[in-house]
Amino acid sequence: MADIVILGAGISGHTAALHLRRLLSKEHRVVVVSPNSKWNWIPSNIWVGIGKMTAKDVTFELAPIYKRKKIEFHQAKGTVIHPEGDAEHGRPYVDIEYTDPKRAGEVAQLEYDYLINATGPRLNFAATPGLGPDEGNTWSVCSAQHAVECAEHLDEVIKEMKAGAEKTLVVGMGSGVCTCEGAAFEYTFNVENQLRQAGVRDKATLIYLTNEKELGDFGVDGMRFVDQGFETSSELWAGSLFRERGVKPILGAACKEITKDVIRYETLEGTFHELPYDFAMLLPPFTGQPLEAKDKDGNDITSELFAPNRFMKVDADYTPKPYEEWRAEDWPNTYECVGYPNIFAVGIAFAPPHPISRPRKSPSGTMIAPAPPRTGMPSGVMGKTAAKTIVKRIKHGNSAAAERASLANMGAACVASTGLGAFKGSAASMTMMPVVPDYSRTPTGRNIKQTRGRIGLGGHWVKYMLHILFIYKAKALPGWQLIPE
Repeated sequence: MADIVILGAGISGHTAALHLRRLLSKEHRVVVVSPNSKWNWIPSNIWVGIGKMTAKDVTFELAPIYKRKKIEFHQAKGTVIHPEGDAEHGRPYVDIEYTDPKRAGEVAQLEYDYLINATGPRLNFAATPGLGPDEGNTWSVCSAQHAVECAEHLDEVIKEMKAGAEKTLVVGMGSGVCTCEGAAFEYTFNVENQLRQAGVRDKATLIYLTNEKELGDFGVDGMRFVDQGFETSSELWAGSLFRERGVKPILGAACKEITKDVIRYETLEGTFHELPYDFAMLLPPFTGQPLEAKDKDGNDITSELFAPNRFMKVDADYTPKPYEEWRAEDWPNTYECVGYPNIFAVGIAFAPPHPISRPRKSPSGTMIAPAPPRTGMPSGVMGKTAAKTIVKRIKHGNSAAAERASLANMGAACVASTGLGAFKGSAASMTMMPVVPDYSRTPTGRNIKQTRGRIGLGGHWVKYMLHILFIYKAKALPGWQLIPE
């Protein structure tokens, strides 16, 4: 019998758990540890953030799903990994601390044969003074509850505009090293659509504040594709949307401080600015969760398993190199933890070996560059890949070759929808193959025939259909495994 422990129940962890349970007999134990009681389809938080969906539309309780699927569930957070065990525990184990209100603060140990770290990001609002909804002055759509609060305050601003007030709304990045530019891009145009529907677009100045040097970078160094028979770039494609909708972009910016009415930011050119605002939804940078690691004697080995930002080191090439010398093959394939092939890190939990977009600094040394995105579809694929590797090794021995799923060979799709009506919505749909460009294969780094950008109602329908399908899949309803990651 094997014990598999999964830390985290987001897209990666939940996907891994469902596939492990599907592929292994019941004699094997599948355990999920998550500090959250609910699963959240995060891409649809955008719609919650404008009041078109509720939190209940994008979340559901995990415990009933896991009970039905015979998966052991602990509402808790992982704190310390002991990959070598110790004198008390003959096998590797992980310390957990319960967040379940009925057991809050209680600690326990879970022994494992295989461990999947799918803990996702820690939302580092503290990186910028004044950032965030809890102790700061801005709003967020990173969680369902954050999105609910964001929608409430957006509605208040719209009501004031209906009464005749003019307002400045800012959407974008709350730090120079943020990721998820696509989410900010999507929320920008959903807000713009809301303003139009409310009849107050003429009362609003809408600003997109981003760490991207160019529009359409999205943390992947932009894209080139063929549109209507002509080769174009994501910069030109995205720029046309901004011009059409009257959204003002501020590029290459790093927020330095946010008061209740002013955003102070620095640019790549080294200039400092103050931007008065009335409403701001700014995304935080991500770090890894504060997991630690100890050897069998209790010595701290956290730095061996984790990068300084607390993302776990896996089978990537972390050798320091100039940006020009990085290659697609430097990215991980198996997501096995360095030195411990029975530990995997998937989704946002693994440490990228290098930025995809070119790293840039201001004259004062401030890093202003998007971090690599690794959410959504790629996260699900990584979770399934780790699960399949574990299944192979349980059935055929630890020498069984690992499954492979490099972001340098994996495609991704992003559908940035505007509005939610069946006939009034629109979407900017983007696909790229692969996520990590490989300039040794093609001049553009990607397959130009499989990298596309489209705008229209069809993409909006796709976005809504994905919302329905992935929540159906995550609930493990009949035939869920037939829906691709």
